[in-house]
Amino acid sequence: MQEKPQSDGQMLDAASARVEERAEKLRLSPVKGSNQVDVRGFNEKLILHLIRHYGQLTKAEATRATGLSPNAISTICRALEADNLLLREAPIRGRIGQPSTPLRLNPAARHYLGFKIGRRSFELIVIDFSGAVLARRVSRHRYPTPDSTTAFFRDALRPLLRTASLKRSDIDAMGVAMPSDIWEFTDDFGAPKPDMETWRDTDIIAALQEVLPVEISIENDGTAACRAEVVFGPDLPGQDVAYFFIGTLVGGGIILNSAVHVGRSGNSGGFGPLRVPDQLGGQRLVDHASLAVLERMVHAEGLDPYAIYDETADWQAFGPIAEAWITRAARALSHAVVSTLAVIDFDAILIDGALPRKECKRLLVALEAEIARLDLQGIRKPHLGTGHFGSAARALGAASYRIAHDYMLDRSIQHLGSDG
Repeated sequence: MQEKPQSDGQMLDAASARVEERAEKLRLSPVKGSNQVDVRGFNEKLILHLIRHYGQLTKAEATRATGLSPNAISTICRALEADNLLLREAPIRGRIGQPSTPLRLNPAARHYLGFKIGRRSFELIVIDFSGAVLARRVSRHRYPTPDSTTAFFRDALRPLLRTASLKRSDIDAMGVAMPSDIWEFTDDFGAPKPDMETWRDTDIIAALQEVLPVEISIENDGTAACRAEVVFGPDLPGQDVAYFFIGTLVGGGIILNSAVHVGRSGNSGGFGPLRVPDQLGGQRLVDHASLAVLERMVHAEGLDPYAIYDETADWQAFGPIAEAWITRAARALSHAVVSTLAVIDFDAILIDGALPRKECKRLLVALEAEIARLDLQGIRKPHLGTGHFGSAARALGAASYRIAHDYMLDRSIQHLGSDG
């Protein structure tokens, strides 16, 4: 039965209800601004942060959310519009008083490249200021070398920009996501150690800047994937989250107070070396919950081991092999999760990875069952869920690096925004 079309009045009431619902969420926001002149940059980040999170915002909503004066909000918004960072939506009419004009991010304000250097693949993307992926290039390999990395970047850049209808001069910055000390763990994914050792003395940023002379940041690939969840994902299921990423090897990231915590060496959430008890095949998490392990299992059955990295693959083609790996990985992850919770009382655990979404959800179900079997005395069971970006998370997180640092709040220093 076809639904009856809504009248203009009903659509207006529905729009007003959505605005009020968002306003109520904003009134509960723990982040407040400051009317002090010397923290203008903080307040601008605050407004951009809220608009990125909620999609759009009126000045009245911004006033309620931040505690700033209406005059301060108007000044900040005018400055952000003048910088071409914000655009005005059509005014919301039909309510008492002057019509409200929502503000949203200007997608064309900035453009960023994200380059994932992985043990089994390269991925290069370009995003706009809103986080939309405009173009993507992926190439698979047995293992990466500095020469193959720069060759892929050089060959992929022009068609990538052409697809996105951009010029090189349109790119504001670039982020690189790659494993820390990529020359390590070579035995775990079958790469020749001499070839991988060439990474030790390689300045990959300098090599890439010869191709594209823009500002380039670099960080651990698990941390980058975690950052994508913070910057572009929906509401986090808590302020403190442990994020496990299942790739060729297993790693991840840490979110504390709603911000990515990189640690002193930039490798927080490098979960691979976590010890797991009573598991045949090794005592580390990486020995069980890595796709490299599944590769070996698939190869032993005479099948293509690299087919597991196809985002659209149906793992049923691998028969009981995939089920066996999911059981093994979930059992190891359950011990790693409990060990992690014993250190920090995380609100949530998120599982993501370079595997099809369907298989990631199967892994989560198996993990929940394994955790239920463990002794959880002294442990508060967290929310368990999946991440939202899968294989693309690392390149997306790399591309988000400058957005996060230049235009979003670092909750770990939010006290700077108080008047006290």
